[in-house]
Amino acid sequence: MKILLTGASGQVGYQLERSLQSLGEVVAVTRAQMDLSDLGQVRDVIRALRPGLVVNAAGYTAVDRAEREPALAYRINAEAPGLLAREAAALGAAMVHYSTDYVFDGRKPGAYVETDAANPLNVYGQSKLAGEQAIAAAGGAHLILRTSWVYGTRGDNFLTTMLRLAAEGAALRVVSDQVGAPTWSRTVADSTALMLAQAHAGGPGWWQQHGGIYHVASGGQTSWHGFAEAIMAEAGIDCAVTPITGDQWPAAAARPRNSVMHCERLAQRFCRLPDWREALRLCLG
Repeated sequence: MKILLTGASGQVGYQLERSLQSLGEVVAVTRAQMDLSDLGQVRDVIRALRPGLVVNAAGYTAVDRAEREPALAYRINAEAPGLLAREAAALGAAMVHYSTDYVFDGRKPGAYVETDAANPLNVYGQSKLAGEQAIAAAGGAHLILRTSWVYGTRGDNFLTTMLRLAAEGAALRVVSDQVGAPTWSRTVADSTALMLAQAHAGGPGWWQQHGGIYHVASGGQTSWHGFAEAIMAEAGIDCAVTPITGDQWPAAAARPRNSVMHCERLAQRFCRLPDWREALRLCLG
C-alpha cells in the first residue's frame, strides 16, 4: 500500500513517518513539496501519487495568528483536507486526519465525548471543525482523530518552550485555569499505526464499521501550570513556575477552559493511551 503522509516535518508527522513504515510505502511530503495553501498543488500531488491511504498531519496551528489570517487558516485546515478527502474517495483510498480539542468551547463540566456538540471559540478551532465537516461530506472512508496539547522534543511546542525559557533563566508564569491532557506526539503516531494495522487486516468493510471520529489523548488531566511544573520536575530543573489566570495572559484567541476529552471509544476498539505524566517521563527519558 502506498501511503501519502503530509506534514512530515511536524511533530506528529515526523513520528508517523517512522510508525507507518510497517504498513506500506510511505511517501512523506513536507510543506516544500505539498503546500496545503496551494490547492492546485495538493490536487496535482495526490493525483500523481495515487495513494491507497492519505494521512494528513499538516495544518495551520498558529492559534493566535489565525485571528489575523482566517482565510489562510481555513484554506489549510478546511479546504485542503476537504479536497484531499474528495480526491482520496475518487481513488478508493482511505484518509486519516488530525483535529483538535479546540472544536469545543470548554464549558462542559466533564470530559468531552465524540458526539458532544462542537462550538469553537476561535478561528483555529472553527477552521478545524470545518475540516472535519468537509472530510465527512466527501463520503469516503476516513478517521478523524482529535487530540490535545500535543508536544514533543522537536520544533516549537509547550515542552520545548518551557525548557528553553528555563535554560535562559526566564521567570515562568503559566496559566492555571485551563485544563486538558498533554499528549506526546509519539503516542499519537503509534496509536494511529495500530488503528491502521487493524484496518489493513480488516479489509474494505472495516472502515464502514470502525471509521469516524475518535478522541486520541493521554489519560488524566492537568493545567498548563501543572504541565510546566511536571516538565521541570521530570527534567530535573530547579525553576519556579508561577500560576496565573488566562485573563492575565494576553492572547488574541480565546481558549477553552476545559479541553479534557473522553477516550473510551478509542480504548474499547483499539488501545488506551498512557497517563500524561507517564508519557512525559518516557518522552524526556
